[in-house]
Amino acid sequence: MGFPVDLRRCQALGLAGTVFLALGGETAGALPAHDFLAPGSVQAVLGLVGVYFGVVLLIAAWVLLGGVIGGPEPPTPRSLLLVLAVWAAPLLLAPPLFSRDVYSYLAQGAMVDAHIDVYAYGPAQLGGPLADEVAPVWQQTATPYGPVFLVVASVLSALTRGQLPAGLLGMRLIALLGVALMAAALPRLARHSGADPAAALWLGALNPLVLLHLVAGAHNDAIMLGLLGVGLVAARGRWPVLGVVLITLAALVKAPAALGLVAVVALRSRGRGPRAVLRHTVTTATAAAATTVAATAAAGTGYGWIAALKTPVSPHNWSPTSLLGRVTGAALDQLGSGLAPFALPAWHAAGLLVTAALLLFIWLRLRPGPVYALGLSLAAVAVFGPAVRPWYALWGLFLIAAAAPTGSVRTRVAAASAVLALTVLPSGAPADGEQVILAVSGGVLALVVLWQAHQAARPQSPVRERTA
Repeated sequence: MGFPVDLRRCQALGLAGTVFLALGGETAGALPAHDFLAPGSVQAVLGLVGVYFGVVLLIAAWVLLGGVIGGPEPPTPRSLLLVLAVWAAPLLLAPPLFSRDVYSYLAQGAMVDAHIDVYAYGPAQLGGPLADEVAPVWQQTATPYGPVFLVVASVLSALTRGQLPAGLLGMRLIALLGVALMAAALPRLARHSGADPAAALWLGALNPLVLLHLVAGAHNDAIMLGLLGVGLVAARGRWPVLGVVLITLAALVKAPAALGLVAVVALRSRGRGPRAVLRHTVTTATAAAATTVAATAAAGTGYGWIAALKTPVSPHNWSPTSLLGRVTGAALDQLGSGLAPFALPAWHAAGLLVTAALLLFIWLRLRPGPVYALGLSLAAVAVFGPAVRPWYALWGLFLIAAAAPTGSVRTRVAAASAVLALTVLPSGAPADGEQVILAVSGGVLALVVLWQAHQAARPQSPVRERTA
């Protein structure tokens, strides 16, 4: 007999993981400048070990919970939502983890509140303590986010009056709202796609990436995915226009959600002729355009967000195409070629062409269900785009979780999620050798504890008395 597993034990193990995450983050997270500790200090070392100890416990709890869901008595979606709430609770008051992007959000909101054009200037134009918290690489960078998110950030800035603790808490609550919308949409999308709602919640909402990056990291991808999910639910039901409005609002947070409009047309015209496709395309485009005009006018930030969509192409970003561009550029530079400066743009263009080809293949040749097709499309955008972050994987994963046709797909996606959950330091800074060793030590310590618990839970073989 192996490690005893049930819903309650999984819930307790995952809670222990997020408690260690929150406690470790107090000294090793993406802390404000006045709370920053030197990486080699005792507190920072213990914090980094503790964070990765917690990450591995959380991953283990999630994997074991997947086994419970696939067992003879799977939990209900409602009980899984309770598990999600319990796991997320310790992270609510924790410092930002795995990224400093939340400071950029707050600075951009303050810029809008101060009537500074965020599509022309970076946070350095704002100045002051809040702007100082933004990572140096983004100090001079215009925002790539749409007017809907900027309105949210501006309102939060006005409410908190630039106070950092209140702003961080407010941004995390906004992210939690997005996660709640994701969790509400997943079971409904799964039923529509013929998938198991509990399995969809497990992969798409209880996923460690959601807790680490949408909750602990407070990324605005949570709002984008939440609006996209409920928009798809509305579009496949009785409120298709409302669905278009919600999906357009999601795209006005982050642009990739605009692909959801293609899914709306596919959902509404599925099994019908070309005239129905044309009619729903016109209706969807009209509603999306009207929503865009109205939202942009209400925000008062103008249409600079269209030109700012190139911001993720910053040379500081990492992605497969960026890596190939840098390697190619370095090789050409060594050869003395004048083509070296064109290597990075050329590879980015190649990535866009590959993405376009994949999207055409998915929608015109592969033709899976609309929700699954959208998930695959967003995954392609994340992988072959000019910038890759671990939380970008959630763009496609969220909808693949809702509509994956086979268990093998879920297994592969889950394995990738577990690996990605281990790839970023809690400070959000680039890793050095010493920090990697400490992070690995924390993870190994968690594995040792889990193994000891497994051994202790095994029934002992009875000792047979020797007979003379």
